[in-house]
Amino acid sequence: MIALLGKCYEPNDGLVDQCNCLGPALARHQVSLTIVKVNWSEEGWIRALGRLWRESAGWRGEWVLLQYTNLAWSRRGFPFGALAVAAILRRHGARSAVVFHEHTGYGGSRWRERVRHACQVWVVRRLYRKSDASIFTIPLDTVGWLPPSGAAEDHTQHRQRAFFIPIGAGIPEYARADEPSGASSHEREKRVVVFGVGYAPSAAADVARIAGVAREASKSIPNLRVVVLGRGSGEAEKDLVRALEGSSVGLEVWGTIPAEEVSREFGRADALLFVRFAVSLQRSTAMAGIACGLPIVGYRNGEAGGPMAEAGIEWAASSDPTDLARALVRVLSDSGRWQELHERNVRAQQKYFSWSRIAKLYLEALPE
Repeated sequence: MIALLGKCYEPNDGLVDQCNCLGPALARHQVSLTIVKVNWSEEGWIRALGRLWRESAGWRGEWVLLQYTNLAWSRRGFPFGALAVAAILRRHGARSAVVFHEHTGYGGSRWRERVRHACQVWVVRRLYRKSDASIFTIPLDTVGWLPPSGAAEDHTQHRQRAFFIPIGAGIPEYARADEPSGASSHEREKRVVVFGVGYAPSAAADVARIAGVAREASKSIPNLRVVVLGRGSGEAEKDLVRALEGSSVGLEVWGTIPAEEVSREFGRADALLFVRFAVSLQRSTAMAGIACGLPIVGYRNGEAGGPMAEAGIEWAASSDPTDLARALVRVLSDSGRWQELHERNVRAQQKYFSWSRIAKLYLEALPE
């Protein structure tokens, strides 16, 4: 198989991490996965497509996993380049499977945002119709524009070629068996991980949310330490220090660190806190928490069905820092609840999100 990527974000890119983890899992089934990048953001579209034309000439009959997000194939969110790539694959006889990491367009009320949304929706539907298989990272019944099973469009076999395959963690599994022994639950320091902070202008709001949750939770959890790592965290360190000044909350900021070190920090932590986005199957950070058996605290948009219903997540009533703090305190103050969520994540990882399981699903969906 060939994993085809568009624009990648350095130094860490979630889609690259996903492919790097899927490759070894497929190799255990004697299937190789080669990563190819269409580097249009640096080379320009003419040169990048020319290079792809030459490289793909020998791909006849091969499965090509086109990794799709709206911004991977467009600088400003008009991803028509993905259609050009798909056309080249068809011309050279490759079997294309589009992996939809995003299946709809971005929102917005301004005219440009509405036009962009319409273009993105048109592109994803066009890719779906023209591909040999479509992989969705969320359950198919949550993709509103897919034709229902048994509909007239089924006669074209579109629905039969759509598959739900979840993403996995981009870090090594590191699940501790239990809470550390020694100090009592009340006396021991509680470590809460926050993965990723937005860049300006959203950084200020993220810092305010992190500080608001931590300050509120520290009223009930006296030995609280917040560990912030991942993209944008290093740039936000000074603001985080100022926002928590005068509180009893400890702070560690690690910035962007290798996957093995991320796994180590997750393994040492007591909870993973989501403040920026709802917890969902499309958040690789959530998959990392599940892989490490780490209880997750966050809010949701709509109902949490499918595999997420079985995962160890303490749901907050809303994205308000007070509601998030209440949910966090429930996890950190109740060892029985912590253990329950930990065990649910361990089971969910084995059942749904291990790379061994994901590789088998790819092989079932994309036969030789």
